[in-house]
Amino acid sequence: MNGLDDIQWQALQTRLEGARAALLSQLADDLDRDADVRAPPPHEAEASPADNASQRTLNELVHETAEHSAHQLGLVRHALAKFADGSYGLCENCGGDIGYSRLNARPEARLCIVCQTRAEQKRR
Repeated sequence: MNGLDDIQWQALQTRLEGARAALLSQLADDLDRDADVRAPPPHEAEASPADNASQRTLNELVHETAEHSAHQLGLVRHALAKFADGSYGLCENCGGDIGYSRLNARPEARLCIVCQTRAEQKRR
């Protein structure tokens, strides 16, 4: 069991479904923006080096935003899949319950606070 009551379970699932919809919309916007940024300007003379640098920076920012949205979407989809198999709210490392306060703050959390802390300490 994951320590969540039915109301908590439903509220978290609803939040994740809303996050999925928002991220899909954001990703579509990011991809549209990426296409707009990459489109050549109509009938303009050759751009200056400064304009080219600005364009490259803008392209990189749009690309990074799209990557971030796609990554977040993957996390949300993974969490939603765990609802389907009944494992939502269980730590993927130790199998213990992920506390409601942690899930309320980060509904896509995969690890309990103890395992997350250990993982972060190992990365340092």
